[in-house]
Amino acid sequence: MLYCSFHPIKQIMIQKTQVTGVILAGGLARRMNNQDKGLINYKGRPMISYAIDALSTITQQTLINANRNQEIYQGFGLPVIADQTDHFDGPLAGVLTAMLYTSSDILLVIPCDSPLIKAHHLQKLLMMRATEDADVAIAFDGDRLHPVFLAIKTSLKTKLQDYLNSGQRKVEAWLKQQKGVNVDFSDVPEIFININTLSELASLEAKNNE
Repeated sequence: MLYCSFHPIKQIMIQKTQVTGVILAGGLARRMNNQDKGLINYKGRPMISYAIDALSTITQQTLINANRNQEIYQGFGLPVIADQTDHFDGPLAGVLTAMLYTSSDILLVIPCDSPLIKAHHLQKLLMMRATEDADVAIAFDGDRLHPVFLAIKTSLKTKLQDYLNSGQRKVEAWLKQQKGVNVDFSDVPEIFININTLSELASLEAKNNE
C-alpha cells in the first residue's frame, strides 16, 4: 500500500458520470440494540441523511445498501439494494452488490453511521485514486485505516465475488491484495467517528453542541 497526501496541484477532474456512491447500511448493529443505525437520528436527522448529502454533489447516482427496513430507506428517493445473500456477510457483501448493480467504473463507498464526513473528504479519495492510478483508495487517519471509506474500481467485482465465495469476510485482508493507495486524513481524524452505541450517539451530539 502507498501512503499519499493530497496535493491540489495534482488534482484530476472526476466526472460525475464515472462514479456511483453506495452507503453501507446493511449491518445488524448489535451494539445499538439491533436498531437500524442509518435511521437513528443525529441532531434531529437520520444518520444516513448526512451520508446522502456528502455524496450527492460528487456522484451521478447514490445507492443505499440495506438488508432491513428497505421500504423506509426507499423514502429517501434512492435505489435500495440488499446483499446477494441473507447471511449479513459484512461490508464487502454490500460493496459487491453495488458493483454488480452499477455500470460506473468507480464506486465510492461510505458507511451510514459517520455523520461528520463531507463531500470534499470524499472528493479527496477520488482524486488520489485517479492520481495514483490505483484500483482502490482507502482512508487513513494517521494511525489506522478506515476500510469502509473507499474509492474502488468496479472491475474488481470478480475478485471480490471469489473472495466472498471462499468464505472470507475480512475487509482489510481483501484490500491488501489489491493495488491500493492509503489517503492521508491525519489532519482531520475526527471525521471518521462512527456511532456504534446509543451512548456514543449522545456523547457526539453533546460534544458538537458545545
